[in-house]
Amino acid sequence: MQLTRLDRWLRERFVYETHVYTLRLPESVPAGVIAEELPESPGRKYKHRFILRSDTAVNALLEQLRDGSQMFTTRVVDREAWYVPLIAPQGKSISWWLIWLGITLVVVFWLVHLGRNAWADPELRKNVAEAFEILKG
Repeated sequence: MQLTRLDRWLRERFVYETHVYTLRLPESVPAGVIAEELPESPGRKYKHRFILRSDTAVNALLEQLRDGSQMFTTRVVDREAWYVPLIAPQGKSISWWLIWLGITLVVVFWLVHLGRNAWADPELRKNVAEAFEILKG
């Protein structure tokens, strides 16, 4: 499946969110950041998770972490929202789906228009009525 520019933009803008994991809290957190403290468990490396949805907030937080010499890791994941499967269906392109929908609508409109014009012809209606009478026996 080939993603178009529109598909990539929709995913970056409305679907993806960045999770930043750290050992300790930074001095300040940019606006719009959701901070969570992760529960203690054996083998867990990080204690804090920050959920960010804008690139500027991600860049600001990462710059603060680098300046503070903190160890961190980032992950880009899909949001858990009701509209995510509609905008970014798994393995499909919404742009191509919309293009095929448009082509289908044009073809259906053209066929309905052609059928209405043909049915407006009284000679055709007479022939169809005679054909039904012959088929009925």
